[in-house]
Amino acid sequence: MTFNTASFLIQVSALLLALATLHKPLGLYLARVFEGTTSTRPERLFYRLAGVDAGTEQTWAVYLRSVLAFSAVSILVVFLLQRLQGVLPGSGALTGVDPWVAMNTAISFVTNTNWQTYVPETTVGIFVQMALLAVQNFLSAAVGIVVAVALIRGIARTKTDRLGNFWVDLARTTFRILLPLALVAAIVMVIGGVVQNFWPTDVINQATGATQSIPGGPVASQEAIKVLGTNGGGYFNANSAHPFENPNVFISLFQVFLLLLIPSALPYAFGRMVGDQKQGYTVAAVMGTLWLTSVSLTGWAVAAAQGTATAAAGGLGEGFEQRFGAAPSAIFAASTTLTSTGAVNVAHDSLPPLAGGVTMVNMMLGEVAPGGTGSGLYGMLILSIISVFIAGLMVGRTPEYLGKKIGPRQMKLAAMYILVTPILVLTLAGITVLLPDVMANVPASGPHQFSELLYAFTSGANNNGSAFGGITSSGPYLSAMLGIAMLLGRFLPIVLVLALAGSFARQGKIPLSAGTVPTHGPLFGALLLGVTVILTALSYFPALALGPLAEGLLQ
Repeated sequence: MTFNTASFLIQVSALLLALATLHKPLGLYLARVFEGTTSTRPERLFYRLAGVDAGTEQTWAVYLRSVLAFSAVSILVVFLLQRLQGVLPGSGALTGVDPWVAMNTAISFVTNTNWQTYVPETTVGIFVQMALLAVQNFLSAAVGIVVAVALIRGIARTKTDRLGNFWVDLARTTFRILLPLALVAAIVMVIGGVVQNFWPTDVINQATGATQSIPGGPVASQEAIKVLGTNGGGYFNANSAHPFENPNVFISLFQVFLLLLIPSALPYAFGRMVGDQKQGYTVAAVMGTLWLTSVSLTGWAVAAAQGTATAAAGGLGEGFEQRFGAAPSAIFAASTTLTSTGAVNVAHDSLPPLAGGVTMVNMMLGEVAPGGTGSGLYGMLILSIISVFIAGLMVGRTPEYLGKKIGPRQMKLAAMYILVTPILVLTLAGITVLLPDVMANVPASGPHQFSELLYAFTSGANNNGSAFGGITSSGPYLSAMLGIAMLLGRFLPIVLVLALAGSFARQGKIPLSAGTVPTHGPLFGALLLGVTVILTALSYFPALALGPLAEGLLQ
């Protein structure tokens, strides 16, 4: 298989054009959804059933408790119903899911990670797929968006302790944003050839007379929210390399477009809600620069080198979906790890070492280019606050961000946000690598064995969900440890983000002066870009040197 440079450039250009075209209209719509005061009929029904007073706003602490309580109940429900699968409709001959796998899966889908320790075709039935996993694809994506919106409100509002109402924001995000977009995306996917039915298909092989049962299901509807909500959990084990999920190059590129769509439009909504559109454009430009750089590096690494598996196979091809080719696979791999999606149309374990290293670095950056639905934006805003603080130190002035003073409390919260994920990844990976019995579940040898383990914990703690396929994670230890990584990697940052939002909202507005550091434009964008790379990716450099960098040098 060869790398088609022309195809690569055409597809990247098409993505940039489509996303740039929709950046303003979709961003404007998102802002209007969250700034509006009226409720639709489905939302009002939800409020009545849930006993929610839509007119009451919450403090950051109450908003946080609502997020945590909702997520905890969701985990419990998804776990219990998986265990009861044998008595649920649409399960066929499938029995209850193994408790360790059920626990890991419940945490995975509720935290928007979608790490899959199971083979979907043989483990979960249509009911579990539709009523549990697909529903969580909507809700976990919505949670990320509403947390970002709460932070924007904290920055925009003055002298208040209110950030909005979590239940109202959740309903609006689900009913007005995710459901309509997912419906349109699912129709496009059905037209493009993605399967959508409710029965298995029997195919008779005329040459041998054997009958093969190929599982069907409502794939297109789940595939749409899988990528739109930057979830990533596949209906089939092969994920977006499976022809039922991803039948052709057009649908493959459409999936990349969907997973970038909402995260790339949120910066415009941010600029609109804070009353300074230049702020949104600067954030979007930094996100776009990081995305384009990563996609280019991944494409170069795939075109220029081959990994252990591809070398053994005699060249690029092993682990790559032949229908797509190497170029679309490079675009997909870079985009899915930059957006916390984790869906794959190429086995990341088969990527050349440096390309695999780039996908790891994408996650280590905090997935902010443009990141997951909501989580990418609030991660970039935290980095913007740190950048302003550094700039303030350079000019000897108390740092301010959009009229809000950045004092010791704000910097402590921002610093803890930056440190949480690296500490989780490196601590859990360091403990695990010392356990020979556990490392036996990682059958590779040398630097690639460490790369597989590092990738797994990086993916879990960053709520990505993709994996180097050689690791077996369905046992008790890795199921539990990855579950801890997913839980803490999702909710500790949310705690810090909402606490920061609350501290900003209580402040008054500081008027602009000659000494105010501008937080828009090329100069600040370059500073933000540098801070993003230095404070995040370089935290992992020693670990990367032991894994993909060492493997690449040994090739």
